[in-house]
Amino acid sequence: MNGRRLTWALGVLTAVALGAAIAYAGVAIAGLQSRATAVAASTPRPVVPGGRVLIFRDTSPGAHYGEVASVPLSDPSAVRTSLGVHCDRVYATHEDLMCLHTDAGAVTSFGATLYDAAGDSLKSWPLPGFPSRTRISPDSSLVAQTSFVTGSSYGTAGFDTRTTISAVNGVDYGNLEGFSLFVDGQKVTADRIIWGVTFASDDNTFFATVSSGGHLWLARGNLRARALVAIKDGAECPSLSPDGTRVAYKKNISTTATKHWTLAVLDFATGVERELPIPASVSVDDQVEWLDDGTLLYGLADPAAPGDSTVYSVKADGSAPPAVFLRHAWSPSVVR
Repeated sequence: MNGRRLTWALGVLTAVALGAAIAYAGVAIAGLQSRATAVAASTPRPVVPGGRVLIFRDTSPGAHYGEVASVPLSDPSAVRTSLGVHCDRVYATHEDLMCLHTDAGAVTSFGATLYDAAGDSLKSWPLPGFPSRTRISPDSSLVAQTSFVTGSSYGTAGFDTRTTISAVNGVDYGNLEGFSLFVDGQKVTADRIIWGVTFASDDNTFFATVSSGGHLWLARGNLRARALVAIKDGAECPSLSPDGTRVAYKKNISTTATKHWTLAVLDFATGVERELPIPASVSVDDQVEWLDDGTLLYGLADPAAPGDSTVYSVKADGSAPPAVFLRHAWSPSVVR
């Protein structure tokens, strides 16, 4: 083969090789893009539906067990819409959705993720233990979370919790155990446990349960002052009414070491506490949610079906017994 033919042959081979390389690179890039698109498509985006809806954890058996779902407030029996993300506890407004979750793996971990209404992740936090309670302020500017450090329920002897409050856009107020606590005008310096935050509408006032030295109080919190003031004995997991005039909570009525909770509502103006007509056989270990200014929602585990639960409603004035509101549901959150 003469030099000219050899040069031509080498050129052809080089072009073929280069073309093959470019084609392979194109296929590889397309494959990577395809995989990236598939991953992006499979990433949960819990978009908060418009209108008045109930957001909750779906406990119905099947493919959507444990996922966040929604139904219209006007028709809770309607077909539920899955939001795709798994949460142990959930709370939502029209602006944000807070998800406390358990992440299984070689080592189980716990976390909290805050999403905006479009389903984009805004913030995330590691949790020191099992998810327990979460709330978002009425204007969606503040978020609170409680998790167990030791124990797995409020009926467990020696349980401990960690509760934090953060601004959605701004300061992190940190662990509420760092706040000052005042009882009857005296500062309490002993160790305390705090859980179950509920927010007022002024971006500063909140309520929570505080336990110290074997005693338990409902406390009013002041974020800017970083202080808590006890206002009532024996009230746990408070929930402020939409009009801000009353607070509902669970109340231990057991005379033994085993706790048994009923529900009660305190009217701030009169100081009158009203126990609600919860059946004596039922113990309500939940932070209730207000459906409206006259009705409460709460969850109960189904003793006949482990892992399942039901949301009940009850009138806040005690005028009617509880009724089933939504079966196969937990952690109700009313988006008005």
